[in-house]
Amino acid sequence: MSPRRIPGARADVSGSGPDGRITPDDIRAKAQELAGGVENQVQSARPLLMYAAVGGAVHVTLAAFWLGRRSGRRRSTVVEIRRG
Repeated sequence: MSPRRIPGARADVSGSGPDGRITPDDIRAKAQELAGGVENQVQSARPLLMYAAVGGAVHVTLAAFWLGRRSGRRRSTVVEIRRG
């Protein structure tokens, strides 16, 4: 069984197992390394996302208020009471 060559893949990859094989521990270590990098990026972007979410909620609330107020003015009926 011959290994498939993936274009752009590095051929010098070797693991810590016998004969340079990749072991499950190698995979776990790499997954932890990648997860740690992603976690750092998420932590640094979280405040900006919170400000954007709050700003978006305020805009949606104000737009709903203004549109509801406008439609309420259009539909409001003026009732004239005459005493006689």
